[in-house]
Amino acid sequence: MFDKAQNHCKKKKYLRNMDSDTLQTFHSELICTICMNYFIDPVTIDCGHSFCRPCLSLYWEKSPTPMSCPECREISEKTNFKTNLVLKKLASLARPARPHQGHISEEQICVAHLEVKGLFCEADKTLLCGPCSEAPEHATHGHPPIEWAAEQCRDYAALRKVMIEAEYQKIHQFLHEEEQLHLETLNREAEGVFQQLRDSEMRMTQQKERMKDTYRLLADMCHKPDMELLQDMGNVLEWTKSVQAQKPQPVNPELTSWRITGLLDMLNTFRVDSSLSKKTASHYMRLSEDVRSVIFGAEHYGVPVEPQRAKSLAAWGAQTFTTGRHYWEVDVTHYSSWVLGVCKDSWTRDNNNILGFEEAYFLFSLKRNNLCSISSNSPPLALYVQRPLGRVGVFLDYDNATVSFYDVCKSSLIYSFFPSSFSSPLKPFLCLGSP
Repeated sequence: MFDKAQNHCKKKKYLRNMDSDTLQTFHSELICTICMNYFIDPVTIDCGHSFCRPCLSLYWEKSPTPMSCPECREISEKTNFKTNLVLKKLASLARPARPHQGHISEEQICVAHLEVKGLFCEADKTLLCGPCSEAPEHATHGHPPIEWAAEQCRDYAALRKVMIEAEYQKIHQFLHEEEQLHLETLNREAEGVFQQLRDSEMRMTQQKERMKDTYRLLADMCHKPDMELLQDMGNVLEWTKSVQAQKPQPVNPELTSWRITGLLDMLNTFRVDSSLSKKTASHYMRLSEDVRSVIFGAEHYGVPVEPQRAKSLAAWGAQTFTTGRHYWEVDVTHYSSWVLGVCKDSWTRDNNNILGFEEAYFLFSLKRNNLCSISSNSPPLALYVQRPLGRVGVFLDYDNATVSFYDVCKSSLIYSFFPSSFSSPLKPFLCLGSP
């Protein structure tokens, strides 16, 4: 190892003594034409051109054409090349000198021996001078020269770059395949729902005709003599029961909520404190008839409170957002009716009991006639996915003008708003109905 270090230093000295034109020509031949830097782990392909192995690997991964030379475009028959050791050594020699070869700082001088720390201890990952490397605590360790160790580290870093990019490519491919499967399944489910609705429409038409026949039969019976009417009553009742039994069943248009791999890991990188400031309590909440505003009321407002309307608790977030990406979660496990999302900051200063949906992006869960459904506003839209039963995640991307809601338990998307832009500061909003 020491002999290699000496030879390496001699070659470096020889290069420094070259005339400038020769040195410039020499250096230009050791530049990768992809990254325009000195070769790192160079390989020479079939046509004779050489490139850094990681640069060539990444170039070929992104190239839609067959494996061709980045310079002459000649197709390469193979892709597995051995390192060009001569080019690797020359590039290492030509690489600009490290600081210790020019200006030497105090940190690079060994205090004990007043010598330059020119060796790298592979075991302790520290710089050593010659005498220190021979000390008992370092004697059994490897001590390559700094240039040699740096070159090995540089090669490893370049190789790791390729490995990391390859792993991300795997994830991209996996997510692309998952996305395609998700969309294909959604199309099949949607077509299935449409077919169920068409079949239901046909059954309802048939039921309508049967009901007409029943009506005509009953109308005719009303004009029959008493004896004949009573004798036929049993048959008519059986016919009526048969018609009722054929009543079409309602269609459930609910679509599957697919788990999206890595979704929550991504969202949690934007997690913010979801603390809320209580603003209104002891009131009821309902939607307006046109589903364009939410109405709050209480007994002292002089508005009659209907018994079936549950009291609610409304709260606004303590934070106001005007930029960036933010994610928080709300637990709705024990509530059947709720409203959550974001609204413009001026809502918090509005004392009216009717709040419009301008710059408000809400997800609603409402219980009516013992049935729960979820919907959105702006525009009003019923959502045909299963209502979340646990935590709901809210993601606000202010800069890209999106608000999305997620079923945390299923790691799936519920709904996303895509306005063109936001013009007001936004705050989290939450209204929980009584359990």
